[in-house]
Amino acid sequence: MVNFRIIYKIIGSLLFLEAFFMGWCLVIGLVHHEDDVLAFLVSMLLTFGCGFLSLYFGRDAENALSRRDAYVVVTAAWVIFSFFGMFPFLIHGSILNFTDAYFETMSGFTTTGASIIDDVERLPHAILFWRSLMQWIGGLGIVFFTIAILPSLVGGSVKVFAAEATGPIKAKMHPRLTTTAKWIWTIYLLLTIACGFSYWASGMNWFEATNYSMTTTATGGFAIHNDSTAHFQSPTIDYISILFQFLSGINFTLLYMSLFKLRVGALLKSSEFRLYIAVVAGSTCSIMYLLLTHLGYTLEHAFRSALFHTVSFITTTGAFLGDDLGQWPHLTWVILGLVMYLGACAGSTSGGFKCIRGVMLLQVVRNNFRQILHPNAVLPVRINGQSVAPSKLLSVFAFFVLTILMVLFTATAMIFSGVDNTNAAVIALSCVSNVGPSLTNGVGPELSWSVLPTATKWLLCLLMLMGRLEIMTVLVLFTRAFWKEN
Repeated sequence: MVNFRIIYKIIGSLLFLEAFFMGWCLVIGLVHHEDDVLAFLVSMLLTFGCGFLSLYFGRDAENALSRRDAYVVVTAAWVIFSFFGMFPFLIHGSILNFTDAYFETMSGFTTTGASIIDDVERLPHAILFWRSLMQWIGGLGIVFFTIAILPSLVGGSVKVFAAEATGPIKAKMHPRLTTTAKWIWTIYLLLTIACGFSYWASGMNWFEATNYSMTTTATGGFAIHNDSTAHFQSPTIDYISILFQFLSGINFTLLYMSLFKLRVGALLKSSEFRLYIAVVAGSTCSIMYLLLTHLGYTLEHAFRSALFHTVSFITTTGAFLGDDLGQWPHLTWVILGLVMYLGACAGSTSGGFKCIRGVMLLQVVRNNFRQILHPNAVLPVRINGQSVAPSKLLSVFAFFVLTILMVLFTATAMIFSGVDNTNAAVIALSCVSNVGPSLTNGVGPELSWSVLPTATKWLLCLLMLMGRLEIMTVLVLFTRAFWKEN
């Protein structure tokens, strides 16, 4: 059965970390002398107290996790982190009801970037920083972050990594997973710092640069201005955003090999990276052509806007939008919808189906055509020269089918609740891919998600969580076999 003692112990330690992060926001509130100091003080004490209580229940727990425990602790961590993370919004009054506060927090931690707040510029500095920090923490995974800084806490760290990491193939840089986690978080931190300095050098102040760097490298998209990076009207800032979104969409193991091991050729040899580059290039050229011919954009504006939105959607950053996509030709919606579903590379901060799965599906289709001509041929699927086990291919097809079914179910439920057909389909797709904005004028870059019905918001919270944990980690908890003793 599930070992609840070790789960209580891990959750308690995670709540201590969350209280520590709230302490950072408390300091920012004190520095700016704003009215959110009490909200973070109360939230921090409440989170710390519940963490201490959870540690008490988990006292004397054996420091070892079974596979079943790992799936429970990962799902519970995201749900509980989001629960306590909403208290600063509620206590301060930035968000007035429980549903909206939980939706905002779940959207933040899962890096979806869908916000129910109509006017973010009215928020105090500490609340804005908390929104950005939520996305940065969730970028690589809450429990994975714990493995990196508290390796002794999680005895079954390999099982936790399997439950939370993205993609069908879990690559490691080092035989010890804790060392791998530290290297990945080091790369993540260095990317964030480099992005922040680049933003600052381009005209942002330090607070703006810090917030936008966290949400850019987390590929989350929360902004501290109502019109996001378009607020600055700076092509330089747009190109910096494009660069760091793109880098954050690359498999971090590949980034490690390229930057620290100086093996740049490893990037070009990766079939996943080649697909990533091809999709970005092809989609950018197609959208650029449509903007030039249909809307009369100048050449540079068309290129920058097409590249910006392609990279933003394929990395599932989503909310960094400078144009009203509702005015674009409908064919651009189809292109952005496809790249939004595909997503960037596995092992990055992006969501979506992942390019590695796209490579596998393309090879299976190619092999099926070859099989017609050569019925007796043995045609394995190879990724970077290594054969892929049939069980991995089966899981890819299962994941594909489940995402489609979830989108159809959620869209149907939203239509019954009064949401129009187009918005229902695109919102469901954007939430399961952890992107955020839809492509139409109903709910998107120009308007808030607050207009959605309450029941729909809770359904989307579940969809965002399942999208971030790649469905199986959450769905397996609802099976009878999971809870059986043997």
